[in-house]
Amino acid sequence: MDTEDAGQSGTGACGHAARLEKALGVVLGTSEVPLRLRAWDGSEAGPANAPVLEFKSRKALRRMLWSPGQLGLSRAYVAGDIDAPGDIFEAFAALSSAGKFAEPGPFRPLSASELWLLVRTAVRLGAVGPSPAPPPEEARIARKGRMHSRGRDSAAISHHYDVGNDFYALVLGPSMVYSCAVWPDEGAPPGGGPDNGLDSAQEAKLDLVCRKLGLQPGMRVLDVGCGWGSFALHAAARYGARVVGVTLSMEQAILARKRAADAGLTDRVEIRVQDYRDVNDGPYDAISSIGMSEHVGRPQTPAYAAALFGLLRPGGRLLNHAISWNAGPTAPDPDSFIPRYVFPDGEMISLGEMVSALETARFEVLDVEALRPHYALTLRAWVRRLEQNWAEAVQLAGEGRARVWRLYMAASAIGFENGLTGVNQVLVRRPGGEEPPLRRTAWL
Repeated sequence: MDTEDAGQSGTGACGHAARLEKALGVVLGTSEVPLRLRAWDGSEAGPANAPVLEFKSRKALRRMLWSPGQLGLSRAYVAGDIDAPGDIFEAFAALSSAGKFAEPGPFRPLSASELWLLVRTAVRLGAVGPSPAPPPEEARIARKGRMHSRGRDSAAISHHYDVGNDFYALVLGPSMVYSCAVWPDEGAPPGGGPDNGLDSAQEAKLDLVCRKLGLQPGMRVLDVGCGWGSFALHAAARYGARVVGVTLSMEQAILARKRAADAGLTDRVEIRVQDYRDVNDGPYDAISSIGMSEHVGRPQTPAYAAALFGLLRPGGRLLNHAISWNAGPTAPDPDSFIPRYVFPDGEMISLGEMVSALETARFEVLDVEALRPHYALTLRAWVRRLEQNWAEAVQLAGEGRARVWRLYMAASAIGFENGLTGVNQVLVRRPGGEEPPLRRTAWL
C-alpha cells in the first residue's frame, strides 16, 4: 500500500471508493450505482445494504479506462482485479439493472466529457498507465481466419469445449448435458445439495426430445453437436435408436465413445469428429440439434437448415433446440465478454429468424416450445456446482478459466430471468412420408 492509500484507508464513503463509484457511474451511464464498492485501500462507498463489488487493485480501473464497457469490467473480473465476494447473482442482477447494462445491444460509447471525467479519476487514483494485457483466457487464436470456415469453427469449438472433461463433469454432473434442462412445474427444489434436481431435469429434457422426434427401435438418428454423447446414449438405450453423433471437439468425442462402450452401446452409437457440413450418409429418420445452432452464425443459418433438410428422409423430423436473442433487432456486441471468452463466433438469432430459415428450407413446423425460465434454473444449478467444487475446478482448469465460467453462467442466468435471451425447441418435419400425430399429446 502506498502513502496515498495509507492516508485514505477506512470503511466510510471516503478514500478511493467514492471516486471509484463516480468512475463506475460514468462507465455505466448512471448517477446511481446500485452496488457497495470496496476499494483496494479498504474504503467503501455506495448503498450500505447493496451487493458488494470489490476493486482489488488499480488495474481494474485501468482496464475500465482502456475498455470502458462490458469488456473492461469482464477482463477485470477474469483477471481477479474485481471480485463479487458475496452472492454473485445478487451482484450481477444489480449491475444488469444499472444504466447501459439495462439497455439491449452494445454499450453506448462514452462522450468526450465522460471520457475526460474517467481519465481525471484514473489520474487521481494513480491508475493511469498502458493498457493491461487481456487475460490469457481470451479467445484470440480462435477468432483468426475467415469467419465460420471449417478451420475457424473447429478452433472456436475447441476453445470452449476442450477445457477438460473433468472440469465439465464438476459443473454438469453425471448427466454431462450442457444445454437447458426441463424442470418440473415446481422448479428446482430448495437447498444446495449435490443434485438439487438437475440430473433428473436433464433426463426429462432428453426424453422430451426423443418423444418429439417420435423415436422407434431401429430408427437412424443424427445428433448434430452431440457433446459428450448424452442424447445419443439416451436415444439408443431407451428407444432402441441407432445414433450417429458428430462434434468438432476431440475431447468430447473421446469421452462420448468411452461412455458408449461402458454402456454396451457401441453397436448402436457412433461418435464422429466431423463438421455437420461434411455429413453425407443420409437419409436419417430423425435429427436432433441441441445447443448447436448458436455456433452456426446468422448468415449461415439458411444453409444449415438446408443441409439438415437434405439429410432427412421424407416425413423425418428435426428438433432444433437453441438460445434466442429476445431483446429486439439489435444483436449482442460481437466484441463483448461472451464472444471473446466463451463462445467465439457464436451468434444468437431470434426465434422468428430460426423459424423463417427452417421454413425457407421447406420444413413444415410442427411445434414450438419456449423454455426460457428452465435455462435460468439450469444455469443457477451449474453455478452452485462450480462453487461447491471451486478448489478442484481451479486445479483442473486454472483460476482464470473457472472465473470465466462463473461469470458467464451467472450473467447468463440473469439474462434469461430478465427476458433478454430465451431458449426454444422448434420441431419440424420434411414433408412426405407418414402424417404426424394430430395432437401434441403424442410427445407431451
